[in-house]
Amino acid sequence: MRAACLRIGGLLNQTELSRDVGIVQPQVHRFLNLMEASYQAIRLPAYAVNRTRRLIKAPKLYWSDTGLALYLAGETEPRGPHLENLVLADLLAWRDTQARRPEVRYWRTATGLEVDFVVETPARLLPVEIKAAARVTPADFKGLEAFLDEYPDRTDGGLLLHGGADAFPLTRRVLAAPWWWVC
Repeated sequence: MRAACLRIGGLLNQTELSRDVGIVQPQVHRFLNLMEASYQAIRLPAYAVNRTRRLIKAPKLYWSDTGLALYLAGETEPRGPHLENLVLADLLAWRDTQARRPEVRYWRTATGLEVDFVVETPARLLPVEIKAAARVTPADFKGLEAFLDEYPDRTDGGLLLHGGADAFPLTRRVLAAPWWWVC
């Protein structure tokens, strides 16, 4: 559990995890399945238009309770991945109240551009990037812009949630807002 908590927001590599904790990979797989079935761990799948490719891409690992994850990891101060985890928990709670449940996934290119969350409804996509910093830079929304360029017909814009206090447009397609406005 501690090793899983130390990997919050990262791509799940069960072989690497098994090597780090000193148990065989099939046992790590069983433990992760048990943690997911007991609503402790969350495996967030990748977004891809081709549904077969979604099954091939590695999921990202999150934890259901951000505070418990901090404690189990032995960390005293939250980091960026913990904020991502907190926002994901709220997104999943919102998703579960919807009559037509949207999917929540992440997006990553082979070159490393990434969007933390993609909210997928049958008609639209909303890419969401999370940054713990109070100030955002152009590098912070590069993944959002790449996603919007990739899927122009299914997106209206992107959302960058940050640690600051103000909402403002970053570009004509990306809005920045404090993370606590939506959580």
